[in-house]
Amino acid sequence: MGADLGYMKELIDYWRTQYDWRIHEAKLNALPQYKTVIEDTPLHFVQVRSENPNAVPLLLVHGWPDSFYRFHKMIPLLSDSFDLVMPSIPGFGFSDRKTTTPKRVAHLFAKLMTETLGYEGFATCGGDVGTEIVTMLSTHHSDVVKAILLTDAGYPTGSEDITEMSPADRQFMLDTQTWVQSEGAYLKLQATKPQTLAYSLNDSPVGLASWIVGMIRSGAGDETVDDAFGGRDELLTNIMIYWLTGTAGSAARMYRLIVMANQANVDSASPVRATRRVPASIVLFPREIQFPSSWAERSVHVCSYNKMPCGGHFAALEKPELLANELIRFIPLHYFGSGGSS
Repeated sequence: MGADLGYMKELIDYWRTQYDWRIHEAKLNALPQYKTVIEDTPLHFVQVRSENPNAVPLLLVHGWPDSFYRFHKMIPLLSDSFDLVMPSIPGFGFSDRKTTTPKRVAHLFAKLMTETLGYEGFATCGGDVGTEIVTMLSTHHSDVVKAILLTDAGYPTGSEDITEMSPADRQFMLDTQTWVQSEGAYLKLQATKPQTLAYSLNDSPVGLASWIVGMIRSGAGDETVDDAFGGRDELLTNIMIYWLTGTAGSAARMYRLIVMANQANVDSASPVRATRRVPASIVLFPREIQFPSSWAERSVHVCSYNKMPCGGHFAALEKPELLANELIRFIPLHYFGSGGSS
């Protein structure tokens, strides 16, 4: 049925009477945050520089319905090994409200890392919408992207040739279709009529919260919504970022742009178009739709494929240690092995 009425009453009461935005605002403001403008597009980002002189520059890319805040628990786990850069995707949070395609975002983020921040090369990690952006980075900016890690590998668009697929790939397509039929209401609406949705999301905090909660609940499995997102305060802080910036509608519109690009076949991420095969690690958490390595190999150069023992779609919030360990294991080895330097 969607967001549970009993849970929503409990959540909204907690939001009104116990949650303290000023405490979480202060924690956010303690992060080293910056804004810049790249090709007329205002970009917000967090940059945490490591004291390690051999630290690898690592771009962390969020998705929907989260934000740059997805990675806040990862900072102390990764800062010994990486210079961390966590931008807000255009259309989300504190970046420009104007939505653009994953390919365009990849172009802007590549410029952020190289021209604005001065890194000669960098690694990157993402999931959800972040998967689309990171895949575009590995395809179209392989001269500067040295290694990537993904927590999913994209989903069927309907344009695939099933005669070229393995039985495991076909099963993944069937599993995805089943999931979309039962859980994909948000996906269909955001991909077709995001403007209709935008009015209510920007008019009602309860409406915004229920829309986000409904999506999280669909992937929570046996976990509570709070646990699947790393905690109730984390959930509400993320919702507040959307509410205070008025970006729920522009963020939802990203799905429409992705579908339009797929239909026009203008953002194909085939690795044969890349100038260099960028090493990729696939880290698959059990509450994601399970896909074989061969599915990921359709779009990236898979060098590592690992299934995690627990966790779901928002692993950076729910199981940050597991994701951090995979990044530390894979990225420096392949980054320096590819000739990259910080």
